[in-house]
Amino acid sequence: MQCSLSFNSQKGTLRGMHYQEEPYGEAKLVRCTMGAIYDVVLDLRPQSPTYKEWVAVELTSSNRRMILIPEGCAHGFLTLEDETEVFYQMSEFYKPESARGVRWNDPAFQIQWPSQVTVISDRDRTYPDFENL
Repeated sequence: MQCSLSFNSQKGTLRGMHYQEEPYGEAKLVRCTMGAIYDVVLDLRPQSPTYKEWVAVELTSSNRRMILIPEGCAHGFLTLEDETEVFYQMSEFYKPESARGVRWNDPAFQIQWPSQVTVISDRDRTYPDFENL
């Protein structure tokens, strides 16, 4: 098991949508330890009855909720406050050669984000359309 922290100084920071390809698929347990996030899980398991569907939950330091992201699902979040910290536990170690992602605003998924994205990495912003993978 591996643990990681993501510190985000600005509200409107988007991270995701990330996953690891097999044989290094990973489950993640996520909790917001400072601030607040809108956390999204996207099912990318072709045999799943919820394939290409997403679910979101608000995680905050005050509500102390956690979410489990199963293997085969992509994960991302949008910070809802400045100075937000997110804690992860992952079932697999990070393998850069297996790291994959889908774009946060890909029309194939129609994820509804609650506010404007103001900070996003080039990698997360430029993933190809899912239909072209």
